[in-house]
Amino acid sequence: MGNSHDVAGRAPIHVFASASAWLEDTATRQLEHVATFPGVTAVAGMPDLHPGKYGPVGCAICADRVFPQLVGSDIGCGMGLFRLDVAVRKLKLDRLAERLGALDEPWDGDIAGALARAGIEATPFDHALGSIGGGNHFCEVQAIEEIVDADAASRAGLGRDQAFVLVHSGSRSFGRAILEPHLGGGMVALDPASDAGGAYVARHDQAVAWARLNRSIIAGRAARAAHAELALVADLAHNMVEFTPQGALHRKGAAASDRGLVPIPGSRGTLSYLVEPVASPAPEALASLAHGAGRKYDRASMHGRVGARRSDVARLERNPFGGLVVCGDRDLLVEEAPDAYKAIDKVIGDLVAFGLARVVATFRPLVTFKKARRDGERDTPRDPARQRSDKRERGRRRR
Repeated sequence: MGNSHDVAGRAPIHVFASASAWLEDTATRQLEHVATFPGVTAVAGMPDLHPGKYGPVGCAICADRVFPQLVGSDIGCGMGLFRLDVAVRKLKLDRLAERLGALDEPWDGDIAGALARAGIEATPFDHALGSIGGGNHFCEVQAIEEIVDADAASRAGLGRDQAFVLVHSGSRSFGRAILEPHLGGGMVALDPASDAGGAYVARHDQAVAWARLNRSIIAGRAARAAHAELALVADLAHNMVEFTPQGALHRKGAAASDRGLVPIPGSRGTLSYLVEPVASPAPEALASLAHGAGRKYDRASMHGRVGARRSDVARLERNPFGGLVVCGDRDLLVEEAPDAYKAIDKVIGDLVAFGLARVVATFRPLVTFKKARRDGERDTPRDPARQRSDKRERGRRRR
């Protein structure tokens, strides 16, 4: 059982993090605040818990109603791990990094056919299918660092010399459009049996399916860049709500632990993990696991933590394993620096210590793709006066 925060007048809270875990007071207060919402019956915090915009990230919440803001704007966001039929030794990383730049361009595939095969109705946002988006989203080509559980790895079809693709992305602007009608009036609670609640749930479910399709298309584009075919290992959303016998289970930055293997990434400078949920975990964990390392520092503060020299930026374009980072947006490169995140080994260690999961394998990053260039930036050289202006603006932000 996790550390219990039982207080009269609110739902029970169980936090599955050790005393040494990096948990900000703001995140803990947000978790306690959510437990006071009408209809909330149980709250579970994971070791990657950190503050969010509408509530904490890295938690699961059970309630008798649906809270759209707790799901958030990136409905269906999650992690998809795919294996490639190419050996790591055959990859030329510089060339692969260059070809992955095509992910900045619109997907030229059959959008209508892909939606139809997935059983998803068309939306006004389908032009964004196959795109990663900003923030902490990424597409990463990986190699196995260590197989910890040989039997589980064999069942999953993991080959020690294989390359893999891990995709973190969601429903893009589609999810935002679903949330927007529920903003501006405080925390909204919907009865799923009402017209409004039913309409939200229907669009939510469509966005979850759309996000899963989006990850598979991104992975397919990465596989083509590697001249390889791919197969799914695991795909799990971590921003969603689903209905269980106990009620509406909201996961905000939490992966389901009741449907197979779970990929849990670190930062772009650390290992990622594939874990197998324990068969009978503590029920207080609400069938959930951590979804990643979790942020340690907010985006704004990272500009003061990373040096402004060209060598500092160049350092961020490599990882400690000799791999490459493709991100032409300097601000994003800094804001998503490895130092912005908690230690993934400690997060995984807490999941194991609390009896929630066991490690199957670890993966090292070969090429991490975020963006080839800034939004709206052309391939032509930039105007020197504009470059000087941008430099002054960045300097003001750091001050």
